[in-house]
Amino acid sequence: MLTKSELEELKNFACKTRKNIVKMVCNAKSGHPGGSLSGADILAVLYNKSLNIPSDWDKSPDFEKRDRFILSKGHASPLLYATLAEHGMFPEEELMTFRKFHSRLQGHPAKGYLPGIETSTGSLGQGLSIGCGIAMGLKLDNNPAYVVVYTGDGELQEGSCWEAFMQAAHRKLDNLIAIIDRNKLQIDGCTEDVMALDNLNDKIKAFNWDVIEINGHDFEQIYNAVEKAKKAVKPCAIIAHTIKGKGCSFMENQASWHGKAPNEEQLHQALKELGEE
Repeated sequence: MLTKSELEELKNFACKTRKNIVKMVCNAKSGHPGGSLSGADILAVLYNKSLNIPSDWDKSPDFEKRDRFILSKGHASPLLYATLAEHGMFPEEELMTFRKFHSRLQGHPAKGYLPGIETSTGSLGQGLSIGCGIAMGLKLDNNPAYVVVYTGDGELQEGSCWEAFMQAAHRKLDNLIAIIDRNKLQIDGCTEDVMALDNLNDKIKAFNWDVIEINGHDFEQIYNAVEKAKKAVKPCAIIAHTIKGKGCSFMENQASWHGKAPNEEQLHQALKELGEE
């Protein structure tokens, strides 16, 4: 169970992440705020409580034993960049170079440029397959690290995801955890109108995975789910029910904010709602 001070720490971390997300996307005049804002609480728990990811990255003596985090829905890069900066991997000021020429913070994460990026992502449907390969390699090396793949629900309409579900179960990859951002919206609208996913729980269980469903904005539920997933004897999927655009009232549950930048007036409103003076 998380203490009151830990919960406050996570709340502040997630709030700071959300503020930086809207600032980055506004400054760049492009990006994907909706699905970035929905994951701030989840990544706050992962990077502060659940995963072993060193803030000094490859300078850590235990670097090879780090847990691996893969942002499969790479268009939510503002979420990952803001989290990494708050985790201390690079200066916060660099966030304002997001999507600029020669920046390390490109529209989709690119391996080799920035600390904390395990693999380049952007083409949807590939992250879980990459996670399977990394998890298999860790097992061959007797490395105790976990692999966490953060995927969007619309992304699960890609057939390659289901091949990866099948492969992970076949290889008994109990070191692999998939966290699904189930905000039920994608660029074209509601996931259930574009290509229905429900009952998602039953579908994934049919592929011989353990499944946990949670409120993706409840820190206690997120933490408990990840800890339970670590102890599973088969790969585990956490279906995190979230609100797209969480924290900014005019963005919440609006598919139109999947890939649109706020203007200065909207930025001011968002920051005011997030508690910035």
